[in-house]
Amino acid sequence: MPTLNDIRSTFLGYFEKQGHEVVASSPLVPRNDPTLMFANSGMVQFKNLFTGVEHRDYKRATTAQKCVRAGGKHNDLDNVGYTARHHTFFEMLGNFSFGDYFKSEAIPFAWELITKELDIPKDRLLVTIYHTDDEAAEIWKKTGVPEDRIIRIATDDNFWMMGPTGPCGPCTEIFFDHGEQYWGGPPGSPEEDGDRFVEIWNLVFMQYEQFEDGTRKELAAQSIDTGMGIERVAALLQGTNDNYSTDLIRSLIEASADATSSDPDGPGKTHHRVIADHLRSTSFLIADGVMPSNDGRGYVLRRIMRRAMRHAHMLGAQDPVMHRLVPALVRQMGAAYPELGRAQALIEETLRLEETRFKQTLDRGLKLLDEELKDLPDSAALPGETAFKLYDTYGFPLDLTQDALRERNRTVDTDGFDAAMAEQKAKARAAWAGSGEAADLAIWFDIAEEHGATDFLGYDTEVAEGQMLALVRDGKAVDALKAGENGWIVLNQTPFYGESGGQVGDHGWIRRLEDEDDYATVTDTQRMGGGKVFAHQVTVERGTFARNDAVQLEVDHARRGSIRANHSATHLLHEALRRALGDHVAQRGSLNAPDRLRFDFSHGKALSLEELKQVEEEVNGYIRQNAPVETRIMTPDDARGIGAQALFGEKYGDEVRVVSMGVQHGSGKGADGQTYSIELCGGTHVRQTGDIGVFVTLGDSASSAGVRRIEALTGAEAFRYLSEQDHRITDLALELKTQAADVPARVRALMEERRALANEVAQLRRDLAMAGGAAQGGAEAREIAGVKFVAQVLQGVSGKDLPPLIDEHKARLGSGAVLLIADTGGKAAVAAGVTEDLTGRVSAVDLVKAAVPELGGKGGGGRPDMAQGGGASAENAEAAIKAAEAVIGG
Repeated sequence: MPTLNDIRSTFLGYFEKQGHEVVASSPLVPRNDPTLMFANSGMVQFKNLFTGVEHRDYKRATTAQKCVRAGGKHNDLDNVGYTARHHTFFEMLGNFSFGDYFKSEAIPFAWELITKELDIPKDRLLVTIYHTDDEAAEIWKKTGVPEDRIIRIATDDNFWMMGPTGPCGPCTEIFFDHGEQYWGGPPGSPEEDGDRFVEIWNLVFMQYEQFEDGTRKELAAQSIDTGMGIERVAALLQGTNDNYSTDLIRSLIEASADATSSDPDGPGKTHHRVIADHLRSTSFLIADGVMPSNDGRGYVLRRIMRRAMRHAHMLGAQDPVMHRLVPALVRQMGAAYPELGRAQALIEETLRLEETRFKQTLDRGLKLLDEELKDLPDSAALPGETAFKLYDTYGFPLDLTQDALRERNRTVDTDGFDAAMAEQKAKARAAWAGSGEAADLAIWFDIAEEHGATDFLGYDTEVAEGQMLALVRDGKAVDALKAGENGWIVLNQTPFYGESGGQVGDHGWIRRLEDEDDYATVTDTQRMGGGKVFAHQVTVERGTFARNDAVQLEVDHARRGSIRANHSATHLLHEALRRALGDHVAQRGSLNAPDRLRFDFSHGKALSLEELKQVEEEVNGYIRQNAPVETRIMTPDDARGIGAQALFGEKYGDEVRVVSMGVQHGSGKGADGQTYSIELCGGTHVRQTGDIGVFVTLGDSASSAGVRRIEALTGAEAFRYLSEQDHRITDLALELKTQAADVPARVRALMEERRALANEVAQLRRDLAMAGGAAQGGAEAREIAGVKFVAQVLQGVSGKDLPPLIDEHKARLGSGAVLLIADTGGKAAVAAGVTEDLTGRVSAVDLVKAAVPELGGKGGGGRPDMAQGGGASAENAEAAIKAAEAVIGG
C-alpha cells in the first residue's frame, strides 16, 4: 500500500522522465500575485509564465505545491474536521506546459500515471469534459476511456478563467468511484455532491484569450495547468474514502491522541482531526515567515492556531499540546519540505507561546459563554453583542465562538455581531485583500526579456562604466530623459545595489562619458522584473540621457560604507541573540540603512538589561577581533550543511552567497577556532569586522506577537549618539590618541551608566506621579455613574511613561477607568485605561477621543483597555477631564 510520500515521489519522478523540470514548491506567501492571501494551487508561482510576461529556461514543469485555504475567497476553515475532505493545508501535485505540449499529450500523461504508475483500476475511473470540447473527447477515447465514461458538463465547473479577461479554456476532470457503499451519483447528476464519486485530478487547457466584449480567440502559445489532490489519491489507494484515514494524517492524529491521553477514534475524534490538519497549516505558515498577529495573514494564522488549541482544550489538555506534535510532522514531511525541519525550533516556540497565552483567556471566555447560554431558550441564537464581547475582550474570533456553539447545536446572531464590529471588520477585509509581493509592471519583464539580467558589480567596486539599455518615465519606456526630469534607468551592468534582503538601495551619480558635465543623481535603486533588472531612480541635473549612452556610475561611497557596517553588524547581532536566548531565534525582518539598523527576530518576551548587555558586549568583542569577512558561493544544501543560517520563507536559487565572520575562542557554544557567524546573504559587507567601528543598541521592543525588534547604531552614528547622551564621551574621545586600547571598556562603562541613570529617572518620575507629587489635583478616585474614575494632570512625565502608570492605577482600582494628561513642555500627551470588566461598557479609545480635542489635538487610538493620543497644549486639561467624565456618565 503506497504511502503519501510514495505517491508524491512517483508523481514527480514520472513527469521528470517525461522531460519536466521538478520545481520546488513556492512559499505559501505569494511573490507574484497581490490578490492572493496564500498560495492555493500549483499554478500560482507560474502565473507570469502563463500570461507571457516572464520566461524561464524550461517549458515543462512539475511540482508538489503546499497550499492553504483558510481566508478570503478560498476558505475551508469552518468545515475542517467535520467532513472527509476539507483541509486548511493540502498538497497539490501538478504538471505544467508553457506553450510546449497540449491536450494530445497531457491526457495520455495523466491516464498512464494513474492507471500504470499508481495502478488505479481503469473500470473505477470516469472523466468529465466541457460539453463543446470534442477534441478532448476524441483523445480520451483513443487513450482507452469508453464513451459511456466520458461525461459532458455544460457549466463553468469545466471551464477555467484566470479573470474576466485573459487566458482561459476548458477543463477535463478525472473521478474515482469509491463504490456503492457510499451515497452519491456521477458528476452532472442530482446526487453529484455525494461521497461516492470523488474528483482526483483536474486538467486545465489554456486554449483561448478572453476579451472585454466577451469574444475569444485561440492563444498562440497554448498551455497546460493540472492539479491533483495528493490526499484524495492517497485515500483511494489506501482503501478509504476519508482523507483523515490516510497514513500521514493518521500518524498526526495518533500523535495528538498520545499527547492528550485520549482515544483517536473515540468521542474526541473530530478534535483530533482538527488538530492534525491545523498542525500542518500553522507549521508551514510559520516556516514560510508568517507570525501570529491581529491583522492580515498573521490574523488568519492565529485563528487556525486558536481553533486547534480550543479542540485540544476540549480533549482535556491542561498544558500546551500543539508544539509537542511538531516532531511527528517533521518526521512525516521534513524530507519533502526541508524548510519544515530548519524552522522546527521556531515553530515549536511560537506554538508553545501562543497556546500558553491563549489558555489564559480560553477558560474565562468559555465560562462567559456558558453563563450567557444558561439564560437563553434552547433554540435562541447567541446575541451578536455577546459574540463581539468574546472577540473584543477575550480574543475569540467569531468562527471560534461558532465552532464552540456548533457542538451544542447553537448559532450566533451574526447580524448583531457585524453591527458591533463594523469598523474592525472593514479593516480586516482591507488586510485580507492580500498583499503578496506586488506584481511588477509588465514593462520590467519586457526589459528583462529584451536585455537579460543586470550584471551587478558592486561586491568588488563602487565605480564602473555601463551602457544605458532602457529609460522609463511614468511607467512607460522613453528614448531620453532631459534636465529636470525624473525617471528610471536600466544599464547592462552596475555597481549600485538594488534594495533586497533588508538592505536599502544605493544612491550616487551617473555621468555621460561623452560629456561628463551631463550628470544625474541616483536617489534609489530597486530590483524589478522578478529581481533580474536593477532600476536606478534618477533626477537629471544637467544635459540629456538617452538609450545606448555610455556612462560612468559612482556609488555614494560614504553612504554605502555605513550600510555595509550596519549589515555586517546585523549578522553578528543575529548570532549573538541565538547564543544568548536560544536556537528558536530566527530573523523575521531587517533594515540596513546608512544611519541605523533594525533587526526583527522571533522571541516571546522582552530582553532583560543583562541580556541586552550580553548581546552588545559579544557583538563588540567580535568587532574588536577585526577578523576578515569571507564570502563563498555555494549550493543552498551545501551552505546549510556547514550551518549557514537562512531567512525562513525566503526562496534561494541554485547558488547562494555565504557570508562568514568572526572566529570563536575559549569555552561556550561551538568549538574553539570555528567560524562565529555563517549566513546566506546577497548583501554587501565590510572587509574586516573592525570596519564596523562600534555597536550600540538603542533597546528592544515588540514588533508583533512573538517577534521582538532591536534598533542599533554603528560607527560614527554610534559615537555621535553616545556623545549626545553624556558630555564625558567628548573627554573619552580626546583620550583616544593615547589610550586607544581602553576605548571599548570606557565606552561600555558609560553606556551601562547611561542606561542605569535613564531607568532610574524614569522610575522616579513614575513613583512621583503615583504619589501625587507630580500631579495637579492628586489621584483620588471618584465615582461616575457607578464607575470609579481617576484623572491626573502630570508635570515632568513623558508620554511613554503614561501606559505603565495607567496599569498601576488600574491595579489599585481593581475596577474602574483612568485618564492621565502629561504636560510635556508645550504639548500634551494623553492616555486612558479601563479595567477588563468594564471594557464592554466604557472604551479607553472613546475617553481619549473625547479628551484630545479639548487639548487642541485630533483623534487618538488603541484598544478598549488602553488608548493614547496627543494635543497641542495641556492648558484646557480640566475641560478634557470633564469631556471624559461625560463619556462615562453617558
